[in-house]
Amino acid sequence: MSKMLSSPPGQGISRRTVLAGVAAGLAGATFLPRAAFAQAKVIRISTPGSADEWQSKALVKFKESLEAAAPGKFDVQIHFNGTLFGQGTEIEAMQRGNLEVAMISPQDITELIPEYSIFTTGYLMRDAAHLDAVYDGDIGKEYKERVAKDLDLQIVRSQYLGSRQVMLREPKDVKVPADLAGLKLRMPGSEAWQFLGNALGANATPLSFEEIYLALQTGTIDGLENPLPDIISNKFYEVAKGVVLTNHMVSNTFFTFAGGFWNSLTDEEKAQIEAAEAEAKAFNDAGVLGTEKEGVAFLEGKGVTVVTPDVAAFRKKVLDAFAGSDFAKSWPPGLLERIQAA
Repeated sequence: MSKMLSSPPGQGISRRTVLAGVAAGLAGATFLPRAAFAQAKVIRISTPGSADEWQSKALVKFKESLEAAAPGKFDVQIHFNGTLFGQGTEIEAMQRGNLEVAMISPQDITELIPEYSIFTTGYLMRDAAHLDAVYDGDIGKEYKERVAKDLDLQIVRSQYLGSRQVMLREPKDVKVPADLAGLKLRMPGSEAWQFLGNALGANATPLSFEEIYLALQTGTIDGLENPLPDIISNKFYEVAKGVVLTNHMVSNTFFTFAGGFWNSLTDEEKAQIEAAEAEAKAFNDAGVLGTEKEGVAFLEGKGVTVVTPDVAAFRKKVLDAFAGSDFAKSWPPGLLERIQAA
């Protein structure tokens, strides 16, 4: 007598019956080709920002959109707070093949293509719409082609980061650049960022983004400059109580792929990525613009003193500093006028 599998009384099924059923099922099954089980392409994304920033939320939007449009093709892995690669090290990581995507700034590009320092000039862009007119038009096409050729990086889209303001640990009635004299103002470490910080009238101090909160808390720095949405999402208002609305740079960041990875993709995969990033950019830009509108009221509600300086005085000092710098000597003839006219 065959040994019975454990089952409720009256519902016994013999081992022979089970095996026969399995064999019949296998005989009728349609087997997928081996390629169907191929591993999804991993896209590692590194950002220095917290998960609460609009740019970070947009990365989640990108992941959701891409994985929904191309199920099983991609595995998007997002690393926040510089936990995979620190700010400023992403380009080298992509060029070595250790990273697929990063949010790269024009200042990062300038470190490697000096004449593109023109795009790091303070008071250059007028607003988010002007940014898109520049980077989505002929100038942007030339920019992306040069970056791809010289740096082996593929810029997919520019995203709005926000209009940058000065935030101080202690409130100060800043009206003109001279009022920032002697203050240690945190800036990213690149030469172009440091130049901008000094042009504003402060003492530019290099520090990674991930270290700002503690540095403000301990008094290692006197302030920073960032768009209001980033100031809010990173809760810098907990350790800094003054904001000066200098609006010294309408800034952006580039959603950028490592060239080697990008070139390994099919045209269909590239189109799927571009479509997902278009959704992510729209989500990001709307979020940043919305937060900027409410930012001053939000910060004042947190006990932050917000002052409006003589912006014309800041604009003149910054533009004069850039125009008289070594940076300007390398600017392509006519490019400044083309940017202003976009």
